[in-house]
Amino acid sequence: MTADQYLRNVLVKYAVDSSLAEEYKTKFEPYIRDWANGCLCELKISGSVRKGTAVANGTDVDLFISLTSTTNNTLSEIYNSLFDYMKGKGFNVRKQNVSIGVDFNSDQIDLVPSKRQSQYGNDHSLYVSKKSTWTKTNIETHISQVANSGRLEEIKLTKIWRNLHNLDFPSFYLELMVIDALKYSTKGNVATNFMNVLNYISQNITTAVYMDPSNTNNCISDQISYQVKSEIAQQAKSSASKQYWENIVS
Repeated sequence: MTADQYLRNVLVKYAVDSSLAEEYKTKFEPYIRDWANGCLCELKISGSVRKGTAVANGTDVDLFISLTSTTNNTLSEIYNSLFDYMKGKGFNVRKQNVSIGVDFNSDQIDLVPSKRQSQYGNDHSLYVSKKSTWTKTNIETHISQVANSGRLEEIKLTKIWRNLHNLDFPSFYLELMVIDALKYSTKGNVATNFMNVLNYISQNITTAVYMDPSNTNNCISDQISYQVKSEIAQQAKSSASKQYWENIVS
């Protein structure tokens, strides 16, 4: 078996059934509509499922809640009221950075409440609970940049690697870094490319800066500390030194 064949078998092992996200969207939509009280523009699947980068050992179902720009509540009120509403309905919930995490049927659903910045377009405002502030985002820009990158196999392998080693490496940050690492690499050479990704991470993660393509005021690479970046770099260096792929991802 070639290295490419082995890694593609790993990808098959961690493949995700995207229909699950549709099932959860159908399950949660009545609750979201009730909570939104007439202000809901759209509830849509976002995150790794939409991008095509979901892996079974670490996938959340992201449901993006778009509220009308005329919603009177502040972003903080929107965020906290969604938490209170879902908790009141008996769900096991927790506050995360920009989402409300819901544990359901051994899966995690991340509800991301947002308010449109205008009546048109896809720019939204999100509440950032860890910093008690807000940020602008455009998930369609994020999805397009990753889904059309031609690097989905390498991104998924890097996510599998991250999850196997319990690394705190936010997904969009990871996705942008993989795309950057393979800027000049031939598509389809999975093993060579994945090794290039590991080497690139080990050498660059502590210094490379990544900005949100939909908001130049939001530095994606600031989401984790220098110490955490150093831990990721060390693990990437260690993994790249292994003789067998089985010792990197399995």
